[in-house]
Amino acid sequence: MAAWRSAAGFVRRQPRVAVAALAIFILIAGAALLIRSRGATPRGGRHDLGRNGIWLQHGWLGDDLWFQNNKKVDRIPSFRSEEAVRGLGSRLRAHHITDIFPHLCPTDQSGRIAAVDDAQVERFLDLIAPVRVIPWVGGTRGGSAHPDHPDWRQGFASSIADLLRKHPRLAGVQINIEPMPSDDSDYLATLDEVRRAMPTGKLLSIAAYPPPTVLHPFPEVHWNERYFKQVASRADQMAVMMYDTALREPETYRHLMDDWTGEVLAWSGEAKVLLGIPAYEDAGVGYHFPDVENIEHSLAGIHAHLGRLPRLPENYQGVAIYCDWEMNAQKWSAFDASFIH
Repeated sequence: MAAWRSAAGFVRRQPRVAVAALAIFILIAGAALLIRSRGATPRGGRHDLGRNGIWLQHGWLGDDLWFQNNKKVDRIPSFRSEEAVRGLGSRLRAHHITDIFPHLCPTDQSGRIAAVDDAQVERFLDLIAPVRVIPWVGGTRGGSAHPDHPDWRQGFASSIADLLRKHPRLAGVQINIEPMPSDDSDYLATLDEVRRAMPTGKLLSIAAYPPPTVLHPFPEVHWNERYFKQVASRADQMAVMMYDTALREPETYRHLMDDWTGEVLAWSGEAKVLLGIPAYEDAGVGYHFPDVENIEHSLAGIHAHLGRLPRLPENYQGVAIYCDWEMNAQKWSAFDASFIH
């Protein structure tokens, strides 16, 4: 090839090379600007409807045995005192959170959900009203959760129904079984059985997986469009876990959050949608980098998509923070600045 590449020919090609280089530079700069613009943060709480959610610790509803088994008996006052519950309620109101998901996992091998302290549940409901309390139930698929076993499904559904009948002021339950790949018919059967067993008027929420992406090729933690719609058709609410992507670049994560926001709103049908955002650290785990997946970057991507719509979709409810026990004053301030104000 070098034989035809004379000095004269090389010189003659320089203007075209320069133009091409300039064009490439413009494209790259334009792409970078687009990515940054997709992360713009609107002011005035334009995308906050005042109906956001958050995941809570087990101690708020858990029984004495849970505290004993986990060597946390000394922390009982942090969850059961009137001061603690009122403090939680004040925090929720200040940050426009109306739906809470207290942890009640895992199930036992028969499908029974984790036990609660009945007196504490009623006291909690007294003090936290009018917040909707939606216990988070389920477990690890193949470990504590066995949706492929009919007996487990029956035990799971009946224990959920028992809890909701015993404490009728609970708004419903949120089901979280992980991992859960697309096209798992046993999971759909579980949702159908739970729905049949639940008292009328109770809310069925799903801790849902986000759509597939080439950026994170792990099908066991993503739901394709067909399956997502099948789950959503059985649910009242989809709280989509839009994190654990292992991404290392904030711009890429914001871009992904933008895309996911559009997809999950389009795929959820009439089910209300809470867009799950990360507030946890878990540094060093490999699937989460807190300097990338955090409140600011996730909300920037959400804002970017919602800001291009002529109006907010009917099924959009707000965002859900994972999780309350990792929040601090700095993170609450970031949430308020990026979403509430």
